[in-house]
Amino acid sequence: MSTYSIKDIEKFTGIKAHTIRIWEKRYGVIDPERTDTNIRYYSDSDLKKLLNISILNRNGFKISDIVWMGEDELSEKVLQVTQRIYDADTQMEGLVVAMIELDELKFDKLLSSSIIKFGFEQAVLQVIYPFFERVGLLWQVGSITPAQEHFMSNLIRQKLLVAIDGLATGIANDSKTFLLFLPEGEWHEIGLLFSCYILRKRGYKVVYLGQSVPYDNLKEVVSLRNCNVLLTQFISAISDENLVEYIDRLSTDFADLSIFMGGYQFLDRSIETPKNVTVYNDMNEFKSLIFKG
Repeated sequence: MSTYSIKDIEKFTGIKAHTIRIWEKRYGVIDPERTDTNIRYYSDSDLKKLLNISILNRNGFKISDIVWMGEDELSEKVLQVTQRIYDADTQMEGLVVAMIELDELKFDKLLSSSIIKFGFEQAVLQVIYPFFERVGLLWQVGSITPAQEHFMSNLIRQKLLVAIDGLATGIANDSKTFLLFLPEGEWHEIGLLFSCYILRKRGYKVVYLGQSVPYDNLKEVVSLRNCNVLLTQFISAISDENLVEYIDRLSTDFADLSIFMGGYQFLDRSIETPKNVTVYNDMNEFKSLIFKG
């Protein structure tokens, strides 16, 4: 079982630490454990309860009414709210709760309702990407298990594959061809799949190689398919030295091609890139870059 400081709880739920303390004292919402030095710490069940309370409170329920709800009633009210209230924060927090509970039905319903409300592309940008940011915070404190990560990643991956498959196939013969791949040892392909969706939706040709592609295979594929642009992402941890080495090698070996790179490993790093390499910080910036091209 993971434990959280009150600052962790504030980051995950959006409820101010001062408010949490008031709710504890006035309503007995939760009863956190304390260290030998009298510092509060919270459990997984405390986090889940406060996430549910945050959803209801932000959507018009008074805290004085919420505190009298049992666990089942609280979960049922949250499910009702997330199915009829479509603001992105509510949907995203609902996904976090469903992931913690490993509730596939709830997770799938929330994803589907977000897609219906926002459209697929905006649901990914406004709900799923912020959800991954929240998941990243939970990773930092060791709260997410591999089972929970695989659970939610596979469900989101299925939605992406269905959305890509459902796109119209009208592509102009003179469209650029993008080769999408992840470097060897890189397995996190949600962002790459979404890039594939964005490109195909806009009429580009896409050759999708997917996860952990051996470097030596790239030249053969580029030659066979006459690719114009390479696109890759770095999500897993990599040193500056190894990242720069890979970028320089790719730039040299494919000097005639444009190369796009994104992913978490470029955030907060100042890395100079060759002229044919463009780094984008998020998917909105990527969309603007391909429109320019």
